[in-house]
Amino acid sequence: MLTRAATPRIQALDIVRGLAMVIMALDHSREFWSPTPVRAEDVAHASALLFLTRWVTHFCAPTFVFLSGSSIYLYEQKRQNKAAVSRFLLTRGMWLVLAEIGLLTFILSWNYDLILLLVIYVIGASMVLLAGLIWLPRWLLVGLCFVILAGHNVLPNIQPVTAANAGWALLHNGPFVLPVLGKLVLVSYSLGPWLGVMLAGYLVGPWFTLPLPARNRRLRWAGAGLLGLFGVLRATNWYGDPTPWSIQPQGMLHTMLSFVNVTKSPPSLLFLCLTLGITLLVISQVETATGWLSRVLRTFGQVPFFYYLLHFSLISTFSWVWTTLAFGRAVNLAFGQVSDWPPGYVPNLGRAYLVWAAVVLALYLPCRWYQRFKQQHTYWWLSYL
Repeated sequence: MLTRAATPRIQALDIVRGLAMVIMALDHSREFWSPTPVRAEDVAHASALLFLTRWVTHFCAPTFVFLSGSSIYLYEQKRQNKAAVSRFLLTRGMWLVLAEIGLLTFILSWNYDLILLLVIYVIGASMVLLAGLIWLPRWLLVGLCFVILAGHNVLPNIQPVTAANAGWALLHNGPFVLPVLGKLVLVSYSLGPWLGVMLAGYLVGPWFTLPLPARNRRLRWAGAGLLGLFGVLRATNWYGDPTPWSIQPQGMLHTMLSFVNVTKSPPSLLFLCLTLGITLLVISQVETATGWLSRVLRTFGQVPFFYYLLHFSLISTFSWVWTTLAFGRAVNLAFGQVSDWPPGYVPNLGRAYLVWAAVVLALYLPCRWYQRFKQQHTYWWLSYL
Protein backbone atom coordinates (compact mmCIF):
# COMPACT_ATOMS: atom_id res chain seq x y z
CA MET A 1 0.00 0.00 0.00
CA LEU A 2 1.30 3.47 -0.87
CA THR A 3 1.95 5.80 2.01
CA ARG A 4 0.81 9.37 1.92
CA ALA A 5 4.41 10.45 1.44
CA ALA A 6 4.28 8.88 -2.02
CA THR A 7 1.28 10.96 -3.05
CA PRO A 8 2.37 14.13 -4.88
CA ARG A 9 0.95 17.39 -3.61
CA ILE A 10 0.74 20.83 -5.14
CA GLN A 11 2.91 23.02 -2.97
CA ALA A 12 1.16 26.28 -3.87
CA LEU A 13 -2.17 25.07 -2.48
CA ASP A 14 -0.60 24.03 0.82
CA ILE A 15 1.37 27.26 1.18
CA VAL A 16 -1.57 29.55 0.46
CA ARG A 17 -3.88 27.48 2.66
CA GLY A 18 -1.30 27.67 5.46
CA LEU A 19 -0.95 31.43 4.99
CA ALA A 20 -4.73 31.85 5.28
CA MET A 21 -4.73 29.79 8.47
CA VAL A 22 -1.97 31.85 10.07
CA ILE A 23 -3.79 35.09 9.26
CA MET A 24 -7.04 33.55 10.53
CA ALA A 25 -5.50 33.07 13.96
CA LEU A 26 -4.96 36.84 14.18
CA ASP A 27 -8.67 37.55 13.86
CA HIS A 28 -9.60 34.92 16.41
CA SER A 29 -6.95 36.19 18.84
CA ARG A 30 -8.41 39.68 18.49
CA GLU A 31 -11.95 38.45 19.11
CA PHE A 32 -11.05 36.62 22.33
CA TRP A 33 -8.35 38.93 23.65
CA SER A 34 -9.10 42.42 22.35
CA PRO A 35 -12.66 42.91 21.08
CA THR A 36 -13.89 46.49 20.83
CA PRO A 37 -17.32 48.05 21.32
CA VAL A 38 -16.83 49.60 17.87
CA ARG A 39 -17.10 47.15 14.97
CA ALA A 40 -13.70 46.76 13.31
CA GLU A 41 -15.35 47.19 9.89
CA ASP A 42 -16.87 50.55 10.87
CA VAL A 43 -14.70 52.92 8.84
CA ALA A 44 -16.30 55.97 10.39
CA HIS A 45 -15.37 55.02 13.97
CA ALA A 46 -12.66 52.33 13.96
CA SER A 47 -8.99 53.24 13.80
CA ALA A 48 -7.12 52.42 10.61
CA LEU A 49 -5.05 49.80 12.45
CA LEU A 50 -8.12 48.09 13.89
CA PHE A 51 -9.83 48.12 10.49
CA LEU A 52 -6.81 46.68 8.68
CA THR A 53 -6.29 44.04 11.38
CA ARG A 54 -9.78 42.81 10.65
CA TRP A 55 -9.73 43.47 6.91
CA VAL A 56 -6.67 41.36 6.13
CA THR A 57 -8.37 38.35 7.69
CA HIS A 58 -11.22 38.62 5.18
CA PHE A 59 -9.01 36.64 2.80
CA CYS A 60 -9.07 33.54 5.01
CA ALA A 61 -12.59 32.12 4.58
CA PRO A 62 -12.88 32.55 0.78
CA THR A 63 -9.36 31.21 0.26
CA PHE A 64 -9.99 28.20 2.50
CA VAL A 65 -13.38 27.35 0.95
CA PHE A 66 -12.10 27.88 -2.61
CA LEU A 67 -9.07 25.66 -2.07
CA SER A 68 -11.32 23.03 -0.49
CA GLY A 69 -13.14 22.86 -3.83
CA SER A 70 -9.89 22.55 -5.79
CA SER A 71 -8.63 19.84 -3.44
CA ILE A 72 -11.87 17.91 -3.92
CA TYR A 73 -11.32 17.94 -7.70
CA LEU A 74 -7.73 16.71 -7.30
CA TYR A 75 -8.88 13.99 -4.89
CA GLU A 76 -11.46 12.92 -7.46
CA GLN A 77 -8.75 12.59 -10.10
CA LYS A 78 -6.65 10.38 -7.82
CA ARG A 79 -9.53 8.09 -6.92
CA GLN A 80 -11.02 7.83 -10.43
CA ASN A 81 -14.22 6.66 -8.75
CA LYS A 82 -16.93 9.30 -8.63
CA ALA A 83 -19.22 7.18 -6.45
CA ALA A 84 -16.50 6.74 -3.81
CA VAL A 85 -15.71 10.46 -3.91
CA SER A 86 -19.39 11.29 -3.53
CA ARG A 87 -19.68 9.03 -0.47
CA PHE A 88 -16.56 10.57 1.04
CA LEU A 89 -17.89 14.10 0.56
CA LEU A 90 -21.18 13.13 2.14
CA THR A 91 -19.65 11.51 5.21
CA ARG A 92 -16.89 14.06 5.73
CA GLY A 93 -19.31 16.93 5.23
CA MET A 94 -21.70 15.50 7.82
CA TRP A 95 -18.80 14.97 10.21
CA LEU A 96 -17.70 18.60 9.86
CA VAL A 97 -21.23 19.86 10.58
CA LEU A 98 -21.44 17.65 13.68
CA ALA A 99 -17.96 18.73 14.78
CA GLU A 100 -19.01 22.39 14.53
CA ILE A 101 -22.11 21.80 16.64
CA GLY A 102 -20.79 19.30 19.16
CA LEU A 103 -17.12 20.22 19.57
CA LEU A 104 -16.32 23.70 18.31
CA THR A 105 -19.44 25.22 19.86
CA PHE A 106 -18.18 24.21 23.31
CA ILE A 107 -14.58 25.26 22.63
CA LEU A 108 -15.69 28.73 21.51
CA SER A 109 -18.71 29.55 23.67
CA TRP A 110 -17.76 27.41 26.74
CA ASN A 111 -21.27 25.91 26.90
CA TYR A 112 -24.14 24.90 24.65
CA ASP A 113 -26.44 27.83 25.36
CA LEU A 114 -25.54 29.23 21.92
CA ILE A 115 -25.09 26.72 19.09
CA LEU A 116 -22.63 28.00 16.49
CA LEU A 117 -22.84 27.46 12.73
CA LEU A 118 -19.63 29.03 11.45
CA VAL A 119 -17.17 28.31 8.66
CA ILE A 120 -16.65 24.60 9.43
CA TYR A 121 -20.41 24.11 9.24
CA VAL A 122 -20.64 25.83 5.86
CA ILE A 123 -17.69 23.85 4.47
CA GLY A 124 -19.28 20.62 5.65
CA ALA A 125 -22.73 21.49 4.33
CA SER A 126 -21.23 22.54 1.00
CA MET A 127 -19.43 19.19 0.77
CA VAL A 128 -22.73 17.38 1.36
CA LEU A 129 -24.31 19.30 -1.51
CA LEU A 130 -21.25 18.86 -3.72
CA ALA A 131 -21.54 15.11 -3.21
CA GLY A 132 -24.55 15.31 -5.51
CA LEU A 133 -23.46 18.20 -7.71
CA ILE A 134 -20.30 16.47 -8.97
CA TRP A 135 -22.54 14.15 -11.02
CA LEU A 136 -23.83 17.06 -13.10
CA PRO A 137 -22.25 18.12 -16.43
CA ARG A 138 -19.45 20.63 -16.14
CA TRP A 139 -21.26 23.24 -18.26
CA LEU A 140 -24.21 23.11 -15.87
CA LEU A 141 -21.93 23.53 -12.85
CA VAL A 142 -20.29 26.55 -14.50
CA GLY A 143 -23.69 28.13 -15.05
CA LEU A 144 -24.83 27.39 -11.50
CA CYS A 145 -21.61 28.84 -10.05
CA PHE A 146 -21.99 32.01 -12.12
CA VAL A 147 -25.61 32.50 -11.11
CA ILE A 148 -24.80 32.03 -7.42
CA LEU A 149 -21.74 34.28 -7.24
CA ALA A 150 -22.83 37.00 -9.67
CA GLY A 151 -26.53 37.01 -8.87
CA HIS A 152 -27.06 36.43 -5.17
CA ASN A 153 -26.64 40.12 -4.36
CA VAL A 154 -30.03 40.87 -5.90
CA LEU A 155 -31.69 38.82 -3.13
CA PRO A 156 -32.93 40.80 -0.14
CA ASN A 157 -31.71 40.16 3.39
CA ILE A 158 -34.48 38.41 5.33
CA GLN A 159 -35.59 40.29 8.43
CA PRO A 160 -36.78 39.09 10.83
CA VAL A 161 -35.74 35.46 10.52
CA THR A 162 -38.41 33.08 11.79
CA ALA A 163 -39.00 29.33 11.68
CA ALA A 164 -41.11 29.89 8.57
CA ASN A 165 -38.36 31.56 6.51
CA ALA A 166 -35.26 30.07 8.17
CA GLY A 167 -34.60 27.81 5.18
CA TRP A 168 -34.24 30.77 2.84
CA ALA A 169 -32.19 32.65 5.43
CA LEU A 170 -29.77 29.71 5.67
CA LEU A 171 -29.21 29.97 1.91
CA HIS A 172 -28.69 33.71 1.74
CA ASN A 173 -28.62 36.03 4.71
CA GLY A 174 -26.37 37.96 6.99
CA PRO A 175 -25.69 36.54 10.47
CA PHE A 176 -28.81 35.79 12.46
CA VAL A 177 -29.88 34.05 15.66
CA LEU A 178 -32.81 31.66 15.74
CA PRO A 179 -34.31 29.73 18.69
CA VAL A 180 -34.36 25.98 18.02
CA LEU A 181 -35.51 23.39 20.56
CA GLY A 182 -34.89 25.70 23.48
CA LYS A 183 -31.43 26.73 22.25
CA LEU A 184 -30.23 29.77 20.36
CA VAL A 185 -28.51 29.00 17.05
CA LEU A 186 -26.11 31.58 15.60
CA VAL A 187 -25.76 31.25 11.82
CA SER A 188 -22.82 33.38 10.71
CA TYR A 189 -22.23 31.83 7.27
CA SER A 190 -25.00 31.51 4.70
CA LEU A 191 -24.79 28.33 2.66
CA GLY A 192 -25.67 29.59 -0.84
CA PRO A 193 -22.78 31.93 -1.70
CA TRP A 194 -20.18 29.81 0.11
CA LEU A 195 -21.32 26.77 -1.86
CA GLY A 196 -20.66 28.91 -4.94
CA VAL A 197 -17.12 29.59 -3.75
CA MET A 198 -16.41 25.88 -3.19
CA LEU A 199 -17.93 25.11 -6.57
CA ALA A 200 -15.67 27.74 -8.19
CA GLY A 201 -12.64 26.07 -6.63
CA TYR A 202 -13.80 22.69 -7.89
CA LEU A 203 -14.24 24.06 -11.43
CA VAL A 204 -10.78 25.66 -11.39
CA GLY A 205 -9.32 22.35 -10.17
CA PRO A 206 -8.32 21.17 -13.70
CA TRP A 207 -5.92 24.11 -13.93
CA PHE A 208 -3.77 22.48 -11.25
CA THR A 209 -3.19 19.46 -13.49
CA LEU A 210 -1.63 21.62 -16.22
CA PRO A 211 2.10 22.24 -16.65
CA LEU A 212 3.24 24.96 -14.28
CA PRO A 213 3.66 27.78 -16.86
CA ALA A 214 0.16 27.22 -18.28
CA ARG A 215 -1.34 26.93 -14.81
CA ASN A 216 0.25 30.12 -13.56
CA ARG A 217 -0.73 32.00 -16.69
CA ARG A 218 -4.40 31.11 -16.18
CA LEU A 219 -4.27 31.94 -12.49
CA ARG A 220 -2.74 35.36 -13.19
CA TRP A 221 -5.24 36.24 -15.89
CA ALA A 222 -8.14 35.13 -13.70
CA GLY A 223 -6.80 37.00 -10.67
CA ALA A 224 -6.21 40.17 -12.66
CA GLY A 225 -9.65 39.87 -14.24
CA LEU A 226 -11.37 39.59 -10.86
CA LEU A 227 -9.48 42.59 -9.51
CA GLY A 228 -10.31 44.58 -12.63
CA LEU A 229 -14.00 43.74 -12.25
CA PHE A 230 -13.79 44.75 -8.61
CA GLY A 231 -12.25 48.10 -9.49
CA VAL A 232 -14.85 48.95 -12.13
CA LEU A 233 -17.90 47.90 -10.15
CA ARG A 234 -16.66 49.39 -6.89
CA ALA A 235 -15.71 52.71 -8.43
CA THR A 236 -19.21 53.14 -9.84
CA ASN A 237 -21.09 51.82 -6.76
CA TRP A 238 -23.37 50.24 -9.33
CA TYR A 239 -23.61 46.61 -8.25
CA GLY A 240 -21.92 43.90 -6.25
CA ASP A 241 -22.02 45.09 -2.64
CA PRO A 242 -24.82 46.39 -0.41
CA THR A 243 -22.56 49.01 1.20
CA PRO A 244 -21.32 51.74 -1.18
CA TRP A 245 -18.01 53.44 -0.58
CA SER A 246 -17.92 57.15 0.16
CA ILE A 247 -15.62 60.08 0.87
CA GLN A 248 -14.69 60.00 4.55
CA PRO A 249 -14.27 63.17 6.64
CA GLN A 250 -11.16 61.71 8.34
CA GLY A 251 -9.21 62.02 5.11
CA MET A 252 -7.82 60.08 2.16
CA LEU A 253 -6.72 57.01 4.17
CA HIS A 254 -10.20 56.33 5.53
CA THR A 255 -11.71 56.98 2.09
CA MET A 256 -9.43 54.28 0.69
CA LEU A 257 -10.50 51.99 3.52
CA SER A 258 -14.12 52.69 2.64
CA PHE A 259 -13.39 51.68 -0.95
CA VAL A 260 -12.12 48.23 0.08
CA ASN A 261 -14.65 47.78 2.88
CA VAL A 262 -16.75 45.10 1.19
CA THR A 263 -19.30 42.78 2.77
CA LYS A 264 -18.28 39.34 4.03
CA SER A 265 -21.61 38.07 5.41
CA PRO A 266 -23.01 37.02 3.06
CA PRO A 267 -19.95 37.33 0.80
CA SER A 268 -20.77 39.92 -1.83
CA LEU A 269 -19.63 39.66 -5.43
CA LEU A 270 -17.10 42.44 -4.82
CA PHE A 271 -15.85 40.79 -1.63
CA LEU A 272 -15.12 37.63 -3.61
CA CYS A 273 -13.61 39.48 -6.57
CA LEU A 274 -11.18 41.25 -4.26
CA THR A 275 -10.22 38.35 -2.01
CA LEU A 276 -10.12 35.56 -4.59
CA GLY A 277 -8.46 37.81 -7.15
CA ILE A 278 -5.51 38.38 -4.82
CA THR A 279 -5.53 34.73 -3.73
CA LEU A 280 -5.20 33.51 -7.33
CA LEU A 281 -2.28 35.86 -7.94
CA VAL A 282 -0.51 34.61 -4.81
CA ILE A 283 -1.08 30.96 -5.78
CA SER A 284 0.56 31.68 -9.14
CA GLN A 285 3.73 32.85 -7.42
CA VAL A 286 4.54 30.26 -4.76
CA GLU A 287 4.73 26.81 -6.35
CA THR A 288 8.53 27.00 -6.53
CA ALA A 289 8.99 28.90 -3.26
CA THR A 290 11.76 27.66 -0.96
CA GLY A 291 12.98 28.66 2.46
CA TRP A 292 11.83 28.28 6.03
CA LEU A 293 8.67 30.36 5.69
CA SER A 294 7.31 28.29 2.82
CA ARG A 295 8.10 25.11 4.78
CA VAL A 296 6.25 26.37 7.84
CA LEU A 297 3.20 27.46 5.83
CA ARG A 298 3.20 24.18 3.91
CA THR A 299 3.20 22.27 7.19
CA PHE A 300 0.16 24.18 8.45
CA GLY A 301 -1.56 23.88 5.08
CA GLN A 302 -1.30 20.09 5.06
CA VAL A 303 -3.11 19.65 8.39
CA PRO A 304 -5.86 22.31 8.22
CA PHE A 305 -8.55 20.82 10.47
CA PHE A 306 -5.99 19.70 13.06
CA TYR A 307 -4.59 23.23 13.11
CA TYR A 308 -8.09 24.72 13.29
CA LEU A 309 -9.04 22.70 16.36
CA LEU A 310 -5.75 23.34 18.14
CA HIS A 311 -5.58 27.07 17.49
CA PHE A 312 -9.11 27.68 18.77
CA SER A 313 -8.47 25.44 21.78
CA LEU A 314 -5.40 27.46 22.75
CA ILE A 315 -6.93 30.88 22.11
CA SER A 316 -10.18 30.12 23.91
CA THR A 317 -8.77 28.13 26.86
CA PHE A 318 -6.12 30.68 27.74
CA SER A 319 -8.66 33.49 27.35
CA TRP A 320 -10.70 31.69 30.02
CA VAL A 321 -7.62 31.48 32.25
CA TRP A 322 -6.60 35.11 31.63
CA THR A 323 -10.03 36.63 32.31
CA THR A 324 -10.44 34.50 35.44
CA LEU A 325 -7.13 35.72 36.83
CA ALA A 326 -7.52 39.32 35.67
CA PHE A 327 -11.18 39.94 36.52
CA GLY A 328 -12.07 37.31 39.09
CA ARG A 329 -14.39 35.44 36.74
CA ALA A 330 -14.22 33.85 33.30
CA VAL A 331 -15.53 36.25 30.65
CA ASN A 332 -16.12 35.16 27.08
CA LEU A 333 -15.25 38.41 25.34
CA ALA A 334 -15.82 36.92 21.89
CA PHE A 335 -19.37 35.65 22.36
CA GLY A 336 -20.61 37.56 25.38
CA GLN A 337 -22.52 40.82 25.45
CA VAL A 338 -20.58 44.08 25.67
CA SER A 339 -22.67 44.91 28.74
CA ASP A 340 -21.19 41.83 30.46
CA TRP A 341 -17.58 42.93 29.98
CA PRO A 342 -15.87 43.60 33.33
CA PRO A 343 -15.21 47.28 34.22
CA GLY A 344 -11.44 46.73 34.17
CA TYR A 345 -11.33 45.39 30.63
CA VAL A 346 -9.57 47.63 28.09
CA PRO A 347 -9.11 46.60 24.43
CA ASN A 348 -5.47 46.33 23.40
CA LEU A 349 -4.45 45.33 19.88
CA GLY A 350 -0.89 44.77 21.04
CA ARG A 351 -2.14 42.05 23.37
CA ALA A 352 -4.01 40.39 20.48
CA TYR A 353 -0.92 40.44 18.26
CA LEU A 354 1.21 38.98 21.07
CA VAL A 355 -1.26 36.14 21.63
CA TRP A 356 -1.42 35.54 17.87
CA ALA A 357 2.36 35.18 17.60
CA ALA A 358 2.51 32.88 20.63
CA VAL A 359 -0.28 30.64 19.31
CA VAL A 360 1.25 30.27 15.83
CA LEU A 361 4.66 29.44 17.31
CA ALA A 362 3.13 26.93 19.72
CA LEU A 363 1.25 25.17 16.91
CA TYR A 364 4.21 24.49 14.65
CA LEU A 365 5.69 21.43 16.36
CA PRO A 366 2.35 19.63 16.91
CA CYS A 367 1.37 20.33 13.30
CA ARG A 368 4.73 19.11 12.00
CA TRP A 369 4.35 15.91 14.03
CA TYR A 370 0.84 15.30 12.70
CA GLN A 371 1.90 16.14 9.14
CA ARG A 372 4.59 13.46 9.30
CA PHE A 373 2.19 11.01 10.94
CA LYS A 374 -0.26 11.47 8.05
CA GLN A 375 2.52 10.98 5.51
CA GLN A 376 3.58 7.69 7.11
CA HIS A 377 0.15 6.15 7.70
CA THR A 378 -3.00 5.47 5.73
CA TYR A 379 -5.61 5.01 8.45
CA TRP A 380 -9.06 5.86 7.11
CA TRP A 381 -9.80 8.34 9.91
CA LEU A 382 -6.87 10.55 8.93
CA SER A 383 -9.03 11.91 6.07
CA TYR A 384 -11.46 13.29 8.67
CA LEU A 385 -8.97 15.14 10.91
